[in-house]
Amino acid sequence: MQIDFGGGSEISFERKGRAGLVRLTRASALNALTHNMILALHRALDAWEADPAVACVIVEGEGRAFCAGGDVVAAYKAGREGAPNYDFFRDEYRINARIGRFSKPYISLLDGIVMGGGAGISVHGSHRIVTENTLFAMPETAIGFFPDVGGSAFLPHLHDNFGYYLALTGNRIRWGDCLQSGIATHAVAVSDLEDVREDLIAAANFDALAARSQYPDFETAPQARQVIAECFAHATLDECLATLRGLADKGSKPATDILTVLATRSPTSLAVTFRQIAQGGSLDLDDCMRMEYRIASRMIEGHDFYEGIRAVLIDKDGAPVWQPSSPDAVTAEAVDAYFANMGERELSF
Repeated sequence: MQIDFGGGSEISFERKGRAGLVRLTRASALNALTHNMILALHRALDAWEADPAVACVIVEGEGRAFCAGGDVVAAYKAGREGAPNYDFFRDEYRINARIGRFSKPYISLLDGIVMGGGAGISVHGSHRIVTENTLFAMPETAIGFFPDVGGSAFLPHLHDNFGYYLALTGNRIRWGDCLQSGIATHAVAVSDLEDVREDLIAAANFDALAARSQYPDFETAPQARQVIAECFAHATLDECLATLRGLADKGSKPATDILTVLATRSPTSLAVTFRQIAQGGSLDLDDCMRMEYRIASRMIEGHDFYEGIRAVLIDKDGAPVWQPSSPDAVTAEAVDAYFANMGERELSF
């Protein structure tokens, strides 16, 4: 039975068997989240949590992506027109926290591209199922932003500082890395995914998921994981970078590769992200989302967010001009400003 929660053609909802089904249907935009989609999903979760006939919720994407992120181009345009879209981020962060509090199994079928906002509507749920098609990333530092949507809640807890690496570099990983690091709870071959899905729909039966689970190993090589574990174990970003440089000078290719990527990222984003991940490890999800809303509200009032989106998604010249242009020029006072309490503008639930 199709249900209209106000998502229009961008997201569909269906009650089938024991499941509430959510399907992101902006395939041409890689299912990037719009404000309309976020509000509709919130209505659906409210209705289905109260409905005893719904035993679980299954979220999936149409086409080759689960969800490639939030619609940052829309945010770019709103900001350039003098009306930064605070409401979009407020409601996106509320749905991230809502998923974390959802009392029934919330199952994401991460078959395809999962980036940014796509992580936000999946990683806080109870079941995150990856396949050999999964391509996961938190690429925000490349556009002058930060790994939001609850990145501060899950990235600090990944094994061996892997979350710092993903947050700062924005590098892409596959299903083995997702499973072994803790981003995913299960891995299932694409050829088995439909059978698992049908069992969940019919009876909220998790036996097929257990029986068909795969256990792919890390794709990131042991040498690279060792560099990540060692270099991102420090209390400050400067110390991490110094350790990377020391290893690179000794001929470490993983360290050199990481430094090469970091050199292209917004220095402000790197500094803010490092502190965000460090602080997030001791916060619950709601407090993480409050912190992230403070950061996002300041970033959409600044320079690098718009310059990054221009360079990557608008003009696509790949040559952002960051302000400031180097990590050394990002002051502690400037970073502090992103985390300052906003009083009446604080995020509420």
